[in-house]
Amino acid sequence: MGRQQLTVAPTSHAGRRSGGLTLLELLIVLVLMGVVTAFVFPMFGGPVSTSELRGSARALAAGLRMARSEAVSQRRETFLTLDVAGKRFKVDDDPREHALPKRAELKLFTAQNDLVNGKVGAIRFYPDGGSNGGRITIASGTRKFDIDVDWLTGRVAIAD
Repeated sequence: MGRQQLTVAPTSHAGRRSGGLTLLELLIVLVLMGVVTAFVFPMFGGPVSTSELRGSARALAAGLRMARSEAVSQRRETFLTLDVAGKRFKVDDDPREHALPKRAELKLFTAQNDLVNGKVGAIRFYPDGGSNGGRITIASGTRKFDIDVDWLTGRVAIAD
């Protein structure tokens, strides 16, 4: 029997690929994940920041004080109307509607006859400076601010 010579030709690695990923492919995937995350997280929304919550409580208190001042100076009943579902409030003669953070939770405690429906209510101020009294709570997570209105004096106070 004759001997056969077996020759192995040198192989080129350029045409053959291993089962792993290149560094460039990994970087592209990581960048895409970062971009998607940057767009998706704000859509779900996180809790409202403490400073935004405090600012909203101060805006509500300012609106209540404005309604009280208007009632006393114009000698007529004045309302601050709060839309709990729409997260906004308005003082009677003021054409502006003030928006509150959409992710905040709102609760309104007021007189039964000042509730328009389950989602809208008002706090009423009288010409003598008094009020029907009430409380507006604005909260996010475990943080909350209560804006109290004294029924006798109409005094507005923020408690956290």
